[in-house]
Amino acid sequence: MKTFTTVKELQNELKKHKGKSIGFVPTMGALHSGHIALMKNSLKENDFTVCSIFVNPTQFNVKSDLDKYPRTLKADSEKLQKAGVDFLFAPSVKEMYPKGTKETVKVNLKGLDKQMEGQFRPGHFEGVVQVVHRLLKIVKPTRLYMGQKDFQQFTIIAQMIKSLRMKVELVVVKIQRAKDGLALSSRNVRLTEAKRKWAPIIYKALKEAKRSMKSKSVAEVEENAMKNLGKPRGYEPEYFTIVDGYTLKPIENWDDSDYVVAATAVWAGKVRLIDNMILKQS
Repeated sequence: MKTFTTVKELQNELKKHKGKSIGFVPTMGALHSGHIALMKNSLKENDFTVCSIFVNPTQFNVKSDLDKYPRTLKADSEKLQKAGVDFLFAPSVKEMYPKGTKETVKVNLKGLDKQMEGQFRPGHFEGVVQVVHRLLKIVKPTRLYMGQKDFQQFTIIAQMIKSLRMKVELVVVKIQRAKDGLALSSRNVRLTEAKRKWAPIIYKALKEAKRSMKSKSVAEVEENAMKNLGKPRGYEPEYFTIVDGYTLKPIENWDDSDYVVAATAVWAGKVRLIDNMILKQS
């Protein structure tokens, strides 16, 4: 695996492989098996795979969250090497944003950024769009790989690609979970032992929502989930919402959409966990 820290070096390398398919996996590091699943999909479907590791400051609306984000480049590099990734791009903030972080991307997100996470993390998705757009311009991949766990994020990136007519195929890989159901996330390492013990309650709430579709209303399912998610000591759910998977807008009845998704965000002490489940798709 070759590692590059500058745009010029990476692009010079990629020029050598013109005409070959390139899979791209953007990450912020602290890699786990969920990330590796993205890499494996890319390795199967492309001639070359590029992974980027960049902790993007513009998508953190709380500075302390940015400061606490785990940075494990050496260990991450070893995992990528073992997985068989071809190229690692690990730029500095200055390299990523040579004109400064204020330069943003103008794209009509059709309100997708205002739902769910958008209500609690102002400016977050503006930062996500900014960095993914910049990375796609640098790498120019054939396919972009993202995980389902960040449902709103990949939906927004899909809209960006469509709106800007970018020549890249978005591939979404299903959520990777621990044996007890907790969605794998780089933030999980920050959970205390006590909070980690209760974390599977999130997956249980999602499964219960799916089981209850025939017996309870949308409002009842959401209310029960919020109640149950707040039971463990130190757990505070921000939202548990059932939405249309295309627009991310809340639905009132199960038959309001043919693509129904339950999404949630829960504070487990000082760690914020998100998860989702597709309840219906036809």
